[in-house]
Amino acid sequence: MLDQWLDRKAEDLEESTVYSYKMTLARVRGKLGHIRLQELTEDHAEAWMRWALGEGRVRGDKAGAGLGVTSVEMSLARLKEALNRAVARRRIAANVAQEVTIPRKARKAERSAKAVVQPWNVEEVHAFVRAVKDDRLYAPLLLSLMGLRPAEICGMCWADVDLSAATLTVANTRMLMGNKTVVEKDTKSLAGERQLPLPDLVREALARLRAMHVAEELAAGKRYEDSGYVLVDELGRALNGRQLRERAYKVMDEHGLRRVRLYDARASCFTYLANNGVPDHLLARWAGHTDVKTTKRWYVKPGVEDLRPAADTWGGLASVSTPAPA
Repeated sequence: MLDQWLDRKAEDLEESTVYSYKMTLARVRGKLGHIRLQELTEDHAEAWMRWALGEGRVRGDKAGAGLGVTSVEMSLARLKEALNRAVARRRIAANVAQEVTIPRKARKAERSAKAVVQPWNVEEVHAFVRAVKDDRLYAPLLLSLMGLRPAEICGMCWADVDLSAATLTVANTRMLMGNKTVVEKDTKSLAGERQLPLPDLVREALARLRAMHVAEELAAGKRYEDSGYVLVDELGRALNGRQLRERAYKVMDEHGLRRVRLYDARASCFTYLANNGVPDHLLARWAGHTDVKTTKRWYVKPGVEDLRPAADTWGGLASVSTPAPA
């Protein structure tokens, strides 16, 4: 039943999404796959959910730690969709998983135990920029600090960069699916396809990188692969998001910088832009979002120092001036 549903869904989904669906359903299949569809009950689905939360990270035949709430929720959502399809085809009378939900206590416990990693503040961004200034991947790493997604950086070609006009076009993505397969596709949404102005620092870094690519091609001769991508190795071969991420982590570790996800550079970017008065409609456009609510919900994350001006302003409310002596 799951295979039939997934085959049908695959006609309308991108390859990377199909892969994600397969992975989320594999967790369900491993525990419930032996049960006939007509014999599946709500108790089965409930038991699976509690097993997944408690020990779902299976390693071989051994149970592991529990899966995160989001992972379990994704698997449940796919199972419910598949069962709804079975109901529509009259193979079963009802969706037995429809009322199975993650307990509120489990959500609360995960929130309490999960450490929230704050994105870099301005000083940390400055330290990272100084650390990568002489790195071969300086320009691509600056693009991360401009708020571009890693997949957008990996998919960017020199044809998308206009150094004379100081603009770049985000229109293509490349992402790693699993450990080896690279998937290339359009941007995540229509809003994701956008043109951005290049700050002087980034334009100069890209110009140096372009000159470096030309020199490397001359040095390598026929061994050079002219892929046309901005993010390549010394032989012109396209690099993937994992390689970019690993390079960034190496720099962080070598320079004693707080390790954060490379993707979190988006949050550093948009928090800074929001704090410095960039209007909402421009903030969303820069981020590649249709609605600025998405940008603000997920990527504007002010830290305590960002709140300092608010504390100074509050001082005007509570400060009591001392009367001059008579």
